[in-house]
This record gives sequence, C-alpha cells and structure tokens, in this order.
Amino acid sequence: QSQLFVLFEHAAGFALFKVNEFEETGMLLPQVEASVTDLSRFNAVIKLIGFSPFKTATSALENMNSISEGVLPGDLQLFLETHLPKPKEKKKDILGVSDPKLGASINEALGIVCQHVGVVPEVIRGIRYHFHKLVKGFTSKSSATAQLGLGHSYSRAKVKFNVNRVDNMIIQSIALLDQLDKDVNTFSMRIREWYSYHFPELVKIVPENYMFAKVARFIKNRKELTEDKLEALEEIVMDSGKAQAILDATKSSMGMDISPIDLLNIEMFASRVVALADYRRQLAEYLRIKMAAVAPNLATLIGDQVGARLIAHAGSLTNLAKYPASTVQILGAEKALFRQALISSFMALKTRGNTPKYGLLFHSTFIGRAGLKNKGRISRYLANKCSIASRIDCFSDQMTNVFGEKLRQQVEDRLKFYETGEIPRKNIDVMKEAVE
Repeated sequence: QSQLFVLFEHAAGFALFKVNEFEETGMLLPQVEASVTDLSRFNAVIKLIGFSPFKTATSALENMNSISEGVLPGDLQLFLETHLPKPKEKKKDILGVSDPKLGASINEALGIVCQHVGVVPEVIRGIRYHFHKLVKGFTSKSSATAQLGLGHSYSRAKVKFNVNRVDNMIIQSIALLDQLDKDVNTFSMRIREWYSYHFPELVKIVPENYMFAKVARFIKNRKELTEDKLEALEEIVMDSGKAQAILDATKSSMGMDISPIDLLNIEMFASRVVALADYRRQLAEYLRIKMAAVAPNLATLIGDQVGARLIAHAGSLTNLAKYPASTVQILGAEKALFRQALISSFMALKTRGNTPKYGLLFHSTFIGRAGLKNKGRISRYLANKCSIASRIDCFSDQMTNVFGEKLRQQVEDRLKFYETGEIPRKNIDVMKEAVE
C-alpha cells in the first residue's frame, strides 16, 4: 500500500507530514479542500512525522537559498533519510513537494518518487495555514517572526552583489536622459518664442537652442547691450563676428518693448533651460562611466546610449543576455511587428509585407553607414554581435572591453565586405585572439 508524505519548508525548519487514507485519492481532494480552514478536520487528514528546526539564521538562509535554486541541501537530505520509511519492493511511497525542481533533486539523490500536483498543493496550503498549531511549542507570533527574519535575510542576500555592476542605474539614467532631451527641446522652443517678442532677430543669428538660452539670459533688455559688454558676449557665443552681429541687430530690432517683470521671468526660465542642458551633459557622462563598468563590451561595440536602451528595453542585462540575436535585432519595434502580424492574420496571408528589420539598433552608426540594400543584413549581423557582447558582459568575472573592440572591428570588416567584397576574418580566429 503506497503512502503519501508531504514535505513543508518553513522559515523555522523542515517538517514532514503523512497524509492519511491516501488510497482514496479521488475522494481525498474535495475532503482536503473542505477541511483546509478547519483544524480539527484537517488533523484527521494529516499527521506530523518529524520536524527539524534550523540551528541558526545563517543555516536557515543557506538552506532556503539552495531550495530556491532547486538544489537539495545536506540538512534536508539527512532529515528525509531519517524520517521517511525505507522503500520496499512492492511499496512505493510518494513525497509531495511544492517545487518540481526540488522534487527532481530529491528523486535523483534518494530515489524517492516526488509529486507536486493533485492533492499535494491543497495539503501544503492547509499546512501553511495551520503550521503554528501543528508543531508543539510554536505560536503564530514566533512563526511570523521567523518568516519575517528569513524574508529580510533572503532579500538582502539576493541584492548583495557588486554595486559597480548594477544595471538598474543604467535603466533609470537612459530613461531620464530621454526625458531630459524632450524637456530641453520643448523648453528651448518656448524660450525662443517668448524672447522673440522682444528680440526676433536673435533666432537667425543664434539658431542653436542651448546657445540661444545662454545669450537671452545674458542680454536681457536688448537696449542695454553696449560695446563694453561685447567681450563677455564673445565668450558666450565663441565667435567675434556673431557677437558683433547681435550687437548691430539690437540697434535696429523690430521687437516690442518689454517690462522688467517680464524680462525677469524670461531670464529665470532661460537659466533653468541652461541648467537642464548642463545637467543632461553630466548625466550622459555618468551613463558612459556606468556602461563602462557594467557592460563595457556592449558599450564599445554599439555606443553607450544605444547599449543602455537595449538593456532598459530588455529589463536587465541578464534578460538581454538571454535573448536570441533575432529578438535583439527587433527590440523596440514591437508595435510594427504586432501591426504586421495583425495584418497577416486579418488578411489570412502569412507572406503579406515584410517584418521589421531593426528596432533600437537603427540608431547605431553602422546601420546609417550601410547601403540601402545592406541595412537589413548589417542589422542582423550587428544583433548577433550585440548578443555575444551582452553575454560576455553578463557572465564574465573579469571586466574588459577587448571583446567589444574585436566585435566592433568585425562589424567594420563586414561593412567593408559588402562594399568591396573583401573577405573578413573568421569569428573563431578573432575570438581566440581576444581571449589571448
């Protein structure tokens, strides 16, 4: 007669329960479901065989780390060997577990048949609900304290890795950089429009947004710009001819007069725009440093910003490393891909139109330099190299950009091959050279 045992991993230790009347499996499931919240009825279904508490918090953390990875810890193996009855030829006992990976490890190590479906999840749910009453000397408060302590330790252990290789900072930085680009452009257009009421000629002389904001902040009232301020204006625009043109334009400007309070607001707003643009440059430099620390090969191959966008779009460097090259190629083109799939299904045709050739990779300089007929080919090749670079960055212990430089040279050689027909070196030779 087979018996069902259920393993329950708690923050305080391992517990083994025996399920009564296992032969009536079909009848047992509704019985268990009905008795989960009623302790007296649930006690009739299960019986505690053994409980092995963790000796220290460190031991609890080590065991839970192993279990979360699907590895059988030594403590659990010893516990099961001690409390489970020895297997007999005709009698095959079954062990219920919550995690199929752990079940496979137990089966491999001890030869015990494990099960994680059927009545097992319901029994485990009941044990979890009543656990503090099923084990002697345990209370609901001590159970919650153990769970909270182990939960904090487990979370801390999971996030305690090299702080210099945290890719979340890259994801936040590139998102902020994109937002700043939009904001600086919007605000620059607003300052040009606003200040042009007073000095419309300045837009043609200083077309750059950042420079325009700096000049507007310096000039303020155009009637007060005199020869003695010319040298300071030259320092801002870095062009003596331009500075002289601005001074000449102020004398014959068609702009309207403006009150001091309006000029003050324009000056304050121009200062904000300049400060935002300066911060944007600092952020770009910060992103470059972070990419060099976290993903040096990807940054060397495709540039800091495109590499950061790929990481952000994938969610993390690890996720990007897991993607195949075909997915990396169209990251960022999901809308176009979905639209194409929708059209194909709607028209009941599989071959209608082409799928997108590139997503975020389109911003790479390589795509821009390729000829029209080769853009798709170089995009596919570049995605392949990005996939290799991201995997090297994610899984290598030693940070170096040597592979990135070699991969970049390979893309350059491939571009040359499309243009001149010159055969590039084989990948295996290049990688051997990089490893050396």
